[in-house]
Amino acid sequence: MDNFQKKSALLVLLSIVILSSCKRDRGTPEFGNFPAPVAKIMMGKCAVPGCHTGQSKDANGGLSLVSWNDLFNGSTNGADVIPYRTDFSPLLFFVNTYPDLGISLKPTMPNNRPALSRDEVETLKNWITQGAPDENGFVKFSDNPNRRKIYVSNQGCDVVTVFDEVTGIPMRYISVGISPNIEAPHMIKISPDGKYWYVVFTSSNVVQRYNTSDDSFAGQVSINSGNWNTITFTHDSKYAFVVDWSANGQIAYLDLSSMSVISTWTGSQLFEYPHGSAINKTDDTLYVTGQTGNYIYKIPINDPTSAEQVSLQPGKPAVTSPSLDIHEISFSPDYSKYFVTCQGTNEVRVIKTSNDSLLKIIPVGIWPQEMSFSKTSNYMFVSCQEDTLTFPGKRGSIAVIDYNSNTLFKTVFSGFQPHGLTVDDTKNLVYVANRNVTSKGPAPHHTGYCGGRNGYVTFIDMTTMTLVTDLYNDKRTELSVDPYSVAIR
Repeated sequence: MDNFQKKSALLVLLSIVILSSCKRDRGTPEFGNFPAPVAKIMMGKCAVPGCHTGQSKDANGGLSLVSWNDLFNGSTNGADVIPYRTDFSPLLFFVNTYPDLGISLKPTMPNNRPALSRDEVETLKNWITQGAPDENGFVKFSDNPNRRKIYVSNQGCDVVTVFDEVTGIPMRYISVGISPNIEAPHMIKISPDGKYWYVVFTSSNVVQRYNTSDDSFAGQVSINSGNWNTITFTHDSKYAFVVDWSANGQIAYLDLSSMSVISTWTGSQLFEYPHGSAINKTDDTLYVTGQTGNYIYKIPINDPTSAEQVSLQPGKPAVTSPSLDIHEISFSPDYSKYFVTCQGTNEVRVIKTSNDSLLKIIPVGIWPQEMSFSKTSNYMFVSCQEDTLTFPGKRGSIAVIDYNSNTLFKTVFSGFQPHGLTVDDTKNLVYVANRNVTSKGPAPHHTGYCGGRNGYVTFIDMTTMTLVTDLYNDKRTELSVDPYSVAIR
């Protein structure tokens, strides 16, 4: 072969490579690790110049659709596709113009282009129903049973949102409850052994549990009807106590090995509006707040009828009145003291465990609710749901308290009506569920199939004690209606 022939062959080879590369860049079905039918839609109508590409995503909600992996990085509002859940996948809402196929929202995508055909919408819907797998059939987040996760109960929609801790975006939505009516999953909590998450409802007579490995249903136990608010475990994860917030309240004592009721502690005015609960270090005494009074109950596990009312106002008897309205109770990591949130007086009280003496009163924002402790620093975080004074024009705050010195360190605005929260010491973050249930809160990005106003999660950076931000503003992940309780695995 002479030099001219060699050069000609080389040019032909280069042309083939270039044409092949261009063809792939233009969106062949296999591009981006999407299954072929989905890739045709994504690459032909979504990941096009000016829309959801790597170069233009920042002007389009931060969502890139150039690959399957990019899709699961989410957008500025969180996850756009939830495997198996078309009812919680916003990408589908905005491309669907056929109401009989599900939620249909404006503005219709693709923007300023012809809407997707019915066949195309059905292709995407069927793909999500099957788990939104990649071209090899792999479903995102299905590969690691030991994955660290954040769980948020959505009280207005009977679902639990499961966050992947590494990426910080929702990976699953799990339906909970036993009725088609809203049962209001009030508290979600992980057992100390990390094997299960449990959920209690204010409008149901069951306690349900799910495997943390794959979030599959793992059983339930029927209890009396009641306004069930909180659940607490013994340290060996064998037993639990569930509290009914009622005028003539009750406490269900559960055997978690058999998922059965050992006994129900109830009686005429034995417990009046009990709410928050915690167990002592030796698992022999249950501490429960009396939310309409100035006291807590100390309940011997082996003799609940001898429960003691302990006033947390020195020199005053235990009385049923709206003096303190003690909402929640938590022990310090070393159990030397316990903290209570007093929503009637907008303060946190610090009590010495050994003799129930008052150590400190810490003023905080309006309507203090939940608490979470860092174990790698000296800080605890308290959600003050209705605080309108600390940050004028806003509603809600997070009080950061140094639990060694019992002093208020800082106050952070996390979002509208914060309630549940949990500390992630691994990532140095605090996850805060902002309920956003009144019309004065920020308008949700979209509505879901439950209707109502979606709430959202924000993230506090514990190194700076400020909110994590994205390209636009404070980073927030929109969830479903009334995100209420948060737990971390």
